[in-house]
Amino acid sequence: MEVTIEDISSVKKILHIEVPHDIVMQEINNAYDALKKTAKLKGFRQGKIPRSVLESYFKKDVHADVSNKLLKDSFIDAIREKELKIIGDPKIEPPEIDEKSPFKYEATIEVRPEISDIDFKGLALKKNIYNIGEKEVDAQLKMLQKKLSQLKTIEEVRPAANDDYALITYEGLKDGQPFEETAKTENHMMKIGLGNFTKDFDNQIIGMKPGEKKEISIHFPEDYFNPKLANIDIVFDVTLNEIREEILPEINEEFAKNFGEFNTLEELKNKIKENLTQGYEKRVEQELNEQIFTDLISKTQFEVPETMIGYELENIITEAERSFAYHNTSLEALGLTKEALSEKYRDVAEKQAKRHLILDKIIEQEKLSLKDEEIEEGFKKISEDFQQPVEEIKEFYSQNMDRLNYFKQTLLEKNAIALILNNSNIENIEAVMETEK
Repeated sequence: MEVTIEDISSVKKILHIEVPHDIVMQEINNAYDALKKTAKLKGFRQGKIPRSVLESYFKKDVHADVSNKLLKDSFIDAIREKELKIIGDPKIEPPEIDEKSPFKYEATIEVRPEISDIDFKGLALKKNIYNIGEKEVDAQLKMLQKKLSQLKTIEEVRPAANDDYALITYEGLKDGQPFEETAKTENHMMKIGLGNFTKDFDNQIIGMKPGEKKEISIHFPEDYFNPKLANIDIVFDVTLNEIREEILPEINEEFAKNFGEFNTLEELKNKIKENLTQGYEKRVEQELNEQIFTDLISKTQFEVPETMIGYELENIITEAERSFAYHNTSLEALGLTKEALSEKYRDVAEKQAKRHLILDKIIEQEKLSLKDEEIEEGFKKISEDFQQPVEEIKEFYSQNMDRLNYFKQTLLEKNAIALILNNSNIENIEAVMETEK
């Protein structure tokens, strides 16, 4: 077998593969020999059908089977022979079998980039120290208070004001005609001042009284979040049905009991502080990681395979769809497409792929490996996070080798990051809390 490599880039190659004619004929003969033992044709005894008859009935099928086998075997042999670290699936146009010629085809592949040893020691990192105090806990309590708030109709007849909650019925017309994006909507609740449509829309609600009708003309800006409304004029027919005010519950012992297992307000505060501490610990980890990879990416030059960028983009879009579904909406409802998201987040996906490749290199370079107890601890952590028995978690991963390998790779990447941090110069900095800004 002959294999030559055509370099399209440092990570993209075309393999030119040629299987000798004698091997092609041997595979064809083997296929007919096997077929002869099992084929059944009227007028012939099984196992006694002449080759010429088999060819007249089964040649197309035999050639297809032989072609598939030659492709599979020769491609695997070529990858091994050239010691290529292939990523993703090859692109191959299967050739037709020609019994008078060698079996030739091309395979377009992507391979892992060759990365020089990475000098990751001595990075200068800044670690934010977040001190959680009463202000942060109180801010969280107010958010919980907001969740338990109730809207009460204001009986007094007065004009709508900023921060009121307005119950409106509206329909938006474009060029005097109904428009799908602003179709008639009954009893829509809005807080005046938030600008859910636009700030101008809210400002024109101010001053209306319950039962009043009004035409509101709005020009949506070019950068409006819904592209179907961007840079167009809509005239809204609006009726103000009611004005409501927000009633907040008092923050006390009874308030705390609304949130599960808490009997006192102090217990709720302690839990809030615990959750905030965990959240800021993750934030610190993310901030340090961002500094690490900004530094390492800037001084490590290599090309990223499109396959890896595509994989990261797929994860980003899947996560976005999951988030939208959680909030009872979708890409389509927001006027978005997968293509638009792919374009928007391509740079993010490329950086994420670079991070994985850099960590892979450090794992290889430092000969990092996992101990059995580390894998066991990893399973226990997942068990705690998902509140499932450890044995069920192990069973889940054992059923799929790719899934298990990904799990182990994740643990190795964490070890690589820990190694980088242990060899870095870290300066602690007192962070400014959100409540102090």
